[in-house]
Amino acid sequence: MITRILAGALALSAMLTAGSAAAQVESFPATFSTREIATNGTTIHTRVGGKGPAVVLLHGYGETGDMWAPLAADLARDHLVIVPDLRGMGLSARPAAGYDKKTQGQDIAGLLDALKVGKVDLVTHDIGNMVGYAFAAQNRARVSRFVLMDAPLPGVGPWEEILKNPLLWHFRFGGADMERLVAGRERIYLDRFWNEFSAKPERFSEASRVHYAALYARPGAMHAGFAQFAAFDQDAVDDRAFVAAGKLTMPVLAIGGEKSFGPMMATVMRFAANDVTEATISDAGHWLMEEQPIATIATVRRFLDARR
Repeated sequence: MITRILAGALALSAMLTAGSAAAQVESFPATFSTREIATNGTTIHTRVGGKGPAVVLLHGYGETGDMWAPLAADLARDHLVIVPDLRGMGLSARPAAGYDKKTQGQDIAGLLDALKVGKVDLVTHDIGNMVGYAFAAQNRARVSRFVLMDAPLPGVGPWEEILKNPLLWHFRFGGADMERLVAGRERIYLDRFWNEFSAKPERFSEASRVHYAALYARPGAMHAGFAQFAAFDQDAVDDRAFVAAGKLTMPVLAIGGEKSFGPMMATVMRFAANDVTEATISDAGHWLMEEQPIATIATVRRFLDARR
């Protein structure tokens, strides 16, 4: 009897543990460490794990580096994986300035210098695309392969036409009054992005929404988020100068969600790079790692492994 009771208790405990785990945002493997890396006048919260050729994963708005946990776990089998939170976002410091992507590209260069890492592959999403491009354009010999996911580059290709899309109203939404409107309502604001930019909003899980809304509700986080968009005019000036200096020459993979940028990602990148491969993730909107993680990871893997 005692044995049966104990077995039942253990089974119940296992069920509760499994249920709790399912309700959580996926964690990075226990082998990853977190570091606070001082660089370029700020401090960048960074996850580091694995061994092998280095790969840097850069997140976008509405998320943090936490979005990359499933891909990081896969890549860490044979890569050194480096996953920062961008300046002002997640658990990184929130300086008063420096949200133009040229400066943030320099953040990444300094971070890699601090880690004593030279050449890297880049995998980026959303605003991470913009930071990644600025890093690559300023450090062309330092990037082996570059994957960009589902967001345009300011000033590059059909940027002015893209700006006319009414779904991108948030590009011009910012300032003190907007911050007051959103304060304490971060979840309402962010739900708009997670819902409107998804093929099926339920795929952006409730656990992820709770997790990221709490991070964006931290002091100064929404101010820094708005600053990312307010810098787009300067980013456009800088990106046009980068393109004028010459297109990127490393292999580039431009991935779009079928229900979002789709093949437009490759169209944009062909204005900025010579060697562009196009990929579309079926039945996905903007949030590729949430909506179709298996297909997205496989697509990234094929491209990064192709050089071997």
